[in-house]
Amino acid sequence: MNVSDERTVSLWATVKAAPDAVPLMENDQADVIVIGAGIAGLSVAYEFAMCGQKVAVIDRGEIGSGMTARTTAHLSSICDDYFSQLIELRGRELARQFYQSQSAAIDRIEAIQKSEGIACDFRRVDGFLFPSSGAEDASLERELDAALQIGVAVEKIVGLPFVEFSAAPALRYGRQATFHPLKYLRGLATSICARGGRLYCDTVVEKVEEAEDGVRVSTSSGLSVTGRWAVVATNSPINDRVAIHTKQAPYRTYAMSFEIDRGVVPDGLYWDMEDPYHYVRLQPGEGASDFLLVGGEDHKTGAVDDAERRFAALTAWIKRLVPNLGAETHRWSGQVMEAIDYTGFIGRNPGNERVFVITGDSGEGMTHGVVASILIRDLILKGSSPWRDLYEPSRKTTGAIVDYLVENATAVKNFAEYVAPGEVDSVDKLQPGQGAIVREGLTKVAAFRAEDGTLYKRSASCTHIGCHVHWNSLERCWDCPCHGSHFAVDGTALNGPAVSPLADL
Repeated sequence: MNVSDERTVSLWATVKAAPDAVPLMENDQADVIVIGAGIAGLSVAYEFAMCGQKVAVIDRGEIGSGMTARTTAHLSSICDDYFSQLIELRGRELARQFYQSQSAAIDRIEAIQKSEGIACDFRRVDGFLFPSSGAEDASLERELDAALQIGVAVEKIVGLPFVEFSAAPALRYGRQATFHPLKYLRGLATSICARGGRLYCDTVVEKVEEAEDGVRVSTSSGLSVTGRWAVVATNSPINDRVAIHTKQAPYRTYAMSFEIDRGVVPDGLYWDMEDPYHYVRLQPGEGASDFLLVGGEDHKTGAVDDAERRFAALTAWIKRLVPNLGAETHRWSGQVMEAIDYTGFIGRNPGNERVFVITGDSGEGMTHGVVASILIRDLILKGSSPWRDLYEPSRKTTGAIVDYLVENATAVKNFAEYVAPGEVDSVDKLQPGQGAIVREGLTKVAAFRAEDGTLYKRSASCTHIGCHVHWNSLERCWDCPCHGSHFAVDGTALNGPAVSPLADL
């Protein structure tokens, strides 16, 4: 148990994905070992359990308590970074495969929730992309042309159900979808266990080792699980130091939900074209009201600590579009991993034969996770997949070299912070509930003072590759700007790639 004080609660928080999961208490063995119990990990485990494979799922926290619990759950086959840019970077054929694979993921979710009887509010809806100003009209036309080139079901329309947008142009994409992510995970977990799978919660994986004929997954308790294959599905990989982390970057995104009378906004997915963009959808409520979810205001993880301003901007933006909103019900934030070429990294971990990785969701983690379950299943059981090259983790995309250099400049800049002064002169100046970086001689200290006066002092050096952590006052945790690790105020690692706690001082 750590002393992380999560300040925000998502709309999905009342649902537990697998309340009966237990920690690993003895060594175990499985055909496929999955590390991470979000949409990617549980989807992979489900596919292999369905094929008669013995599966074990391990998570450092509760099942389904990671970034999947902090999504807005858009199920979209449309490239989050625009098809026009994806075509420019990777060509029409791979862009077409992207659309086809993401569409197949939505189809797979639909089929599973139907066959397993999972009541998860799944429904097919249209998706709408719209410019927020006339200056973006040309970008809309460019995106329409790109989508038509690769066979996307899209049409241009006029008019959206938002104030001042009744005559605005938009693109309508058919056969998108949405659902309640935690209800769906609960159904997957139940199905996995019914087929002999095992779910281990509160179990920290420290090492994933590959041998000639199998893998060994070692935990902080000294216990291990051995198997034939391992799949690392931890949002940001815990088993890799450099190979993939230099090709993606962590971004924090914000979300809110409001009460809204049913029928005020038609059910659908809505995305504007601002940078960073905003996204809107509905979630069924009770009685005559629903929830309207709005998200956006993204920024590089650790770059700023201004969550209240981000939520205020989200509120102002959505109330311009929908003035007759009800009360705010929830607010939360999450982290997405942005790949430099807009496509996830799914497949064999670079340098491994029996270890697979899933990361780089690029804001589409729900569908990327399910794509991964199909792709990795086929690679292991069939030896090939038509999507292998598209998502190949070891790929190098020459056209993305500028983004590569920009994103990796964060690490260079970050290490220079070790010679900078602290944010406060002394830990004695910390107020209750405040965290800050303090310099003590040659050491940079991540310090937090709890409301009861307890002082926590840990090294400010991330245990992944040593980057300088930053305070996140919203979630009351330490964020690493380089590769997305999060740490509780007592130093406990909350999110990969770091697995070890911040050093005690």
